[in-house]
Amino acid sequence: MVKKFKIENLSWTRRKKESELYKEIQQWKSNLRFLDNEVVFLERLLDSYVFEPDTPALFEWLENHKRRLRKVRNAKKETLAKIREHQQMLAGILECSASKCDENFYKLHASLQNKVKTYVKEFGALKSDIFNYAGTVLKKRKP
Repeated sequence: MVKKFKIENLSWTRRKKESELYKEIQQWKSNLRFLDNEVVFLERLLDSYVFEPDTPALFEWLENHKRRLRKVRNAKKETLAKIREHQQMLAGILECSASKCDENFYKLHASLQNKVKTYVKEFGALKSDIFNYAGTVLKKRKP
């Protein structure tokens, strides 16, 4: 899904020190890595046999959510690759004296920040959707 991101507070962002930018980048990477565990859990849940077999449209629902999880995993990989490139650019920003270089870097930084926020939000919605539906069709354990 391609979205245009609004670059907010660009003048404030320009005043950020490199150490603050580096911390933000590390936080993005940490958040995305943490979501890996959740994706693995959700995949295992969807592949398990804990669902009532007579639930209407269960197979279609499971396949749809498995497909969505694969998309999430791929989007995360792409986002992490862009973040790594961006982190390398941060090291080079000190060597770049042109203000245009700074402006492009900060625009990219804000764009990546929005992308990470959007990714986390969309993953949260998917996770909520899976939990809400799965909770209604899980096998009931008999005492």
